[in-house]
Amino acid sequence: MSITQSSASLFTTTEEEKEGTFTTRYSLWIKEALDELPHSFTITDPFISGHPIVFASPGFLKMTGYSREEVIGRNGRAFQGPKTNRRSIMEIREAIREERPVQVSILNYRKSGSPFWMLFHMIPVFGNDDGRVIHFVAVQVPISGQKMRNGSGCSEMVFGSCRREVCLGSFVHQERALPVECDEQELENWEHCEASESEKLKSAEAVGSVLSVLTRYSEFAGRLVCGKRNCLRGADCLSSSLVISLGRIKQSFVLTNPCLPDMPIVYASDAFLTLTGYKRHEVLGQNCRFLSGVDTDSSVLYEMKECILKGQPCTVQILNYSNRKDKSTFWNLLHISPVRNASGKTAYFVGVQMEASCKDIESKELRPETRQLSVVGAVRVAVRSSFMVTC
Repeated sequence: MSITQSSASLFTTTEEEKEGTFTTRYSLWIKEALDELPHSFTITDPFISGHPIVFASPGFLKMTGYSREEVIGRNGRAFQGPKTNRRSIMEIREAIREERPVQVSILNYRKSGSPFWMLFHMIPVFGNDDGRVIHFVAVQVPISGQKMRNGSGCSEMVFGSCRREVCLGSFVHQERALPVECDEQELENWEHCEASESEKLKSAEAVGSVLSVLTRYSEFAGRLVCGKRNCLRGADCLSSSLVISLGRIKQSFVLTNPCLPDMPIVYASDAFLTLTGYKRHEVLGQNCRFLSGVDTDSSVLYEMKECILKGQPCTVQILNYSNRKDKSTFWNLLHISPVRNASGKTAYFVGVQMEASCKDIESKELRPETRQLSVVGAVRVAVRSSFMVTC
């Protein structure tokens, strides 16, 4: 299954975000440094909607047959196919949700459609300042093996420590070394294939090399990353599992944390960035009042503040300012609501924005108020699910 064939079901991201994800966290020369590494690996960004690949090494492109343009901006599931083991996929998903390393054997597919077994070794990369997951690094090591005859007159395909007996009667194949991809039909019929210890060691060394480069170049940019979380989990760390869940919600909204000083924005949707003209790194950490200006009604700001202090929802119409070149204003139909965790404590506030001009447009879609409430509901489900996983 090629990326082109499955592109309709995959998330994409803008060219600006593809380039910006590295240049904001690392130095301008990070891609050139990573290109020099001999390993096959990809780097993904959970803060971009769809958790896409933002870097693919030359070794990965050579192994899969894709060009870099076909890979960047796509989700890693593009390389899976009909015989990819669902258990392996779930192991990877759980590791992402729990923000931990994972090593798993998985059957993937090249651009040509041919299958191959590989050892998938993934680690989270944390920001040293806030402890949030910045990227995931995934190293891919092809699993090699050989075909050999057993004592019962049957042939065994051996890949690392993986075996599947195929009875061939009295016909015996001559023993010879084979790469994993030689017998494509047999490969697809295998339920599992274990990598050898040397292949596991090779993947660990590759992960260490990639992390070393990321750490060194992030230090140059003054935004250090590391392989271990250096902050206490909870008050100031938004889990990558929550970020990925929130990325599936396509409306304009922000999430703010009332437990932190000045109640900063800790998540901003892609639609919010489009509406306001800001980039993600310009929004995160800011209080929502940065959207206000000289003509913003102070009584509306006071009403919002009172509702937040009481932990109550409110809906207002407020004049906000964009970050576009003309510094244009727009009337924002804003709904604010508390979001509680599984224990009932207010963990966040969600603000759902909609241009007021859209309010009066006749359409067959849901009313603006109903659409905003549906966003609040989706955010609440994502937050509670995240707390159930991490607690």
